[in-house]
Amino acid sequence: MRRLKAILRSIDGKGYKAYKELERKAFQFPLFTLYMDHIQGDPFAAPSRLRVRVPQDVAAFPRDTYSTRSREVALRDYLVRVFARESRRYSRPRGTGRSGEIRIDPPGQEVLERSACHVTGDFVELRFLAGMPAAGRRILGREAEEMLLGDVPALVERSLLFRNLDGGDLYRHIETSEDADFLRSVLKDRGFVAFVADGSILPRRSGVDDRPLTRGIPFRSPEGLRVEVELPNRGRITGMGIPEGITLIVGGGFHGKSTLLRALERGVYNHIPGDGRELVVTDPTAVKIRAEDGRSIVGVDISPFIGTLPGGVDTRFFTTENASGSTSQAANILEAVEAGSRLLLLDEDTSATNFMIRDRRMQALIEKRHEPITPFIDKVRQLYEDHGVSTVLVMGGSGDYFDVADTVIAMVEYEPEDVTAEARAIAGRFKTERVMEGGEGFGAIKGRVPLPESLNPQKGRREIHLKAKGLKTLLFGREEIDLSCVEQIVEDGQVLAIGYALLYGRERYMDGRRTLREILEGIERDMEEKGLDVISPFPYPPDLVRFRPQELAAALNRLRSLKVRP
Repeated sequence: MRRLKAILRSIDGKGYKAYKELERKAFQFPLFTLYMDHIQGDPFAAPSRLRVRVPQDVAAFPRDTYSTRSREVALRDYLVRVFARESRRYSRPRGTGRSGEIRIDPPGQEVLERSACHVTGDFVELRFLAGMPAAGRRILGREAEEMLLGDVPALVERSLLFRNLDGGDLYRHIETSEDADFLRSVLKDRGFVAFVADGSILPRRSGVDDRPLTRGIPFRSPEGLRVEVELPNRGRITGMGIPEGITLIVGGGFHGKSTLLRALERGVYNHIPGDGRELVVTDPTAVKIRAEDGRSIVGVDISPFIGTLPGGVDTRFFTTENASGSTSQAANILEAVEAGSRLLLLDEDTSATNFMIRDRRMQALIEKRHEPITPFIDKVRQLYEDHGVSTVLVMGGSGDYFDVADTVIAMVEYEPEDVTAEARAIAGRFKTERVMEGGEGFGAIKGRVPLPESLNPQKGRREIHLKAKGLKTLLFGREEIDLSCVEQIVEDGQVLAIGYALLYGRERYMDGRRTLREILEGIERDMEEKGLDVISPFPYPPDLVRFRPQELAAALNRLRSLKVRP
């Protein structure tokens, strides 16, 4: 601590580069060690990367707060939230540009593994960003002293010592997440793909505010689908179990169909207490599927849905720079299954109409030999029976899907009703007279082999150019990957981590022989064993957030320079 003070006073008033004297140095404080991992080049550059490490005998977190993987992740998530909240008290302008900034990326509603915090039996470590104070390019040593020797120790005391935290709130956070993990782990054994607990609040405040709607209608499961589950902490709960197979969510406009589907999309993640979706869980491999006009497709066998195109274009190794709605939706489904998805989530509002249905009248007018598209209605049952992939589909406009559905849930004023029997009776009474066009089976799901030379992270003189631009865009070398239709990415830190994982996978697993699935499994295994740090090109990254293999595959598949072989 004294050494840090001496250095800051010695460089006070000097040019900004004198701050580099601090880089890669450690400074001992009474309660913790401060590490200066990277110092920014000027006050307008990305902030400096710092971290504090508190010995566990000082932090004193009870062993049961991190005794399991589930609890450890939840504890780390909680500490990041506390540090992010408390840092707003101390982050203030202290000069030019980012001077005086102390921050950590604030988490959203989901409980996620974060590289910003690590907890072991020996220590608690928190990584954060700081803007080193300067006026123009002149160091403000006294302000830096105030920030590093005054504010940072206060932050550590307020956010990283168990005795100063709200123990009840911390345990509630951990136990809520643990219950969700347990609930998700028993879905398959119970024959479910999703579960929605009674009392859940599904509506959100707005399209840009993911917090629960004030006075939202509590969810009440229909009798025919109500099940009981015993949780480790909350005990016995009831809720709606959505069975494997094909499930339709039907109902009038504005009655909550899409709201339920959106809750299921996010059910692949745990949620914080008070979110309303704490006990809404979905198969962890679930993928939201939609049409995506204009995306690139590389070497995907879309022939289960789309046969040979006019001009003799073979769809068994389909590549295009500018996909249509139907070809993009077909590719999205097959890519998701290739990446290991066991559950597809679709909403007719974001689907291509000609991909979803071809009614009897259109079949009569346009003969099958002139229509290369086999609609989803004729393949969804085969997809489940041949490959074990279930589907939950919001459908308000076509009762023809009653013929292939196992379960039909009607949303009426945001309350679900099990109308499976009624839907079957209607299907029997009003025959569609459609001709089934799906053939004898779904068809093969073919694995592809990504070629490492097609992933180039360079730009100009920079060996690695990776940057996340919000949730929707990843800059990878000279390429811009559009993630705007990858709807289950929830935090910017996931986008950045996906970029690093592409680079890591290229170096570690892409050898021209391994399939995409094998590459995804290798990266996932390494992160599970070694943490998010393993994918980072620099040590101690403060801003990475855990992603799923499905989103990593989605980013790779949207990289326009990608090349693959069968």
